[in-house]
Amino acid sequence: MNKITSFLLFSFFLSASCTSETLLAPVKIDGKWGYIDKNGSIVINPQFEDARWFQEGLAMIKLGSKYGYINKTGKIAIEPLFEDADDFQEGLARIKLGGKYGYIDKNGNIVIKPQFDDTWNFHEGLANIKLDGKWGYIDKNGKIAINPQFDDAWVFQEGLAVIVLGDKYGYIDKNGKIVITPQFDAAGVFNEGRARVQLDGKCGYIDKTGKIAINPQFDDVEDFKEGLARILLGDKWGFIDKNGKIVIRPLFEEARNFQEGLARIKLGNKWGYIDKSGNIVINPQFDGAGSFN
Repeated sequence: MNKITSFLLFSFFLSASCTSETLLAPVKIDGKWGYIDKNGSIVINPQFEDARWFQEGLAMIKLGSKYGYINKTGKIAIEPLFEDADDFQEGLARIKLGGKYGYIDKNGNIVIKPQFDDTWNFHEGLANIKLDGKWGYIDKNGKIAINPQFDDAWVFQEGLAVIVLGDKYGYIDKNGKIVITPQFDAAGVFNEGRARVQLDGKCGYIDKTGKIAINPQFDDVEDFKEGLARILLGDKWGFIDKNGKIVIRPLFEEARNFQEGLARIKLGNKWGYIDKSGNIVINPQFDGAGSFN
C-alpha cells in the first residue's frame, strides 16, 4: 500500500458518492488502476489505464485505448470495445462508437444505436441528446421524447430540467413544455424544491412555479442539502435555510454541503466540521477532508 499515490487515493475517497453498494475503491499503483476494499487490501490487481467507481454492480475501465466494464470480482463483464463510455445509470450506460453516442445494457448489448453527437446519462427515465447542434431527450427505447430544439439541456431532476434558449436559462417538464420561461443568466437543477439561479450577477433561488423564493443577493450559491444551502458573500461562505435566512454566518474560506448533520469548513487553511447551528464540532486541523458517509 505504500506505493499508492496518496493524493489520488485521497481525492477519490473525497469525491465519491458512497452508498451501501460502494464497497470497492479505485486506486492507482505504478501507473495502473485497480481496486481496494475498506480494509485497504487489493482485491482487483492494478491493470487498467483508467477505472471508475462501481455503479449498479459494474465499473467502467479502460484497457489500452478502449473502454469496457468489470464486475466486482475483477472479471471483464463487457469487453473493452468503446471509444468512450460512462457509468451505468437506470440500467443503461452511454458509449461511443464510430464517433457517435448510444447506449448499452448490462449484458453489453447495444440497445440504442450510436447516432447522437453527444449524450448524458438517463435520469428519471429520460436522457438528453444532441443532434445537429440542438439538444432534446430520448426515452429508454431510444425514441425521441422531446424534439432537439434547445441550445443546451440538462438532466431531469425532481421532474424538471434546465434548458437554454439563446443565452437564457429556463425549465421544461417531461412533456417538453416550457414551465419556467428562459429568463435567468444561469440556473441549476432542483434539489429539495429549490433551484439556484443568477440574475444581474447575483444568485438566489426559485421554486417549481418559477417564483423567486430567495432574492438574488449572494455572490455564489450551491444546492440545498438537508435543508440548508451554502452561500458566498464577499469572500466568505455561510449557510441559509429555505426561507433565505442566514442561519450560519459567512465566516469560512470554503465550505461544503451538510451530510449526516455535519459540514466540512475551512478556516485559516485547515479543514474541520460544523453542525447545523454553526458550532465547530471538529476543530480545523486537517489539510483536506471529506463528507461523512
